[in-house]
Amino acid sequence: MPTRSKESDCRQLLADSELEVAALGDATIERLLARATCVELEQGRFVFHAGDQCRAFLVLLEGRVRVQLTSAAGREVTLYRIQAGGSCVLTTSCLLGSENYPAEAIAEAPIRALAIPLQDFHSVIEKSPEFRNFVFDGFSSRLTNVIRKIEQIAFTAIDARLAAALLEKQTSQIDRVTHQELAVELGTAREVVSRHLKRFEALGLVELGRGRVSLLNLDKLASIAAPAFGD
Repeated sequence: MPTRSKESDCRQLLADSELEVAALGDATIERLLARATCVELEQGRFVFHAGDQCRAFLVLLEGRVRVQLTSAAGREVTLYRIQAGGSCVLTTSCLLGSENYPAEAIAEAPIRALAIPLQDFHSVIEKSPEFRNFVFDGFSSRLTNVIRKIEQIAFTAIDARLAAALLEKQTSQIDRVTHQELAVELGTAREVVSRHLKRFEALGLVELGRGRVSLLNLDKLASIAAPAFGD
């Protein structure tokens, strides 16, 4: 279960941040904080599971959350990530449609989030144009990213998506990654990722180690990744 911080801690964290939600205006902030709680979760803990009831709108203040789908056979695919200042498109959808969560979310780093109860969420949406724009702008942007991810899985070759994933991790300065983690990112089997990585290695594009993929030819990888980036 998530732990709950004092309301004053959450208020101070919000005030000290440069997040978009902190600039919504004093009246809106007060409405949001009236009955909201600040929740904390350790890295690796589930924020929600598939089938959970949607009880609150979460705004991430610190940390990073990965949202993923898991098939009946146990295969996982990452849909998107939520960074500090962001909210979850599935949470918004579930709150507006009175549905349960269709996916699961995991804290990739220790998180702190503002949890706004369902009733208060609807109330502030109605009374604050600023908050309404914040919610629906985030919803639109995230939904676009989800559709783009589905298009990539359905129509973009695995080598292009793998090259793109490697370049993104290089940009994020993530130097340790397993074949299984890459498979989850791409929505494919670990064996498929391993086969393509070995081909990349044979071409001199990467060097493989235990839990590590070193990129040797960024220009060539970028060329292979171009369809996944929409180039």
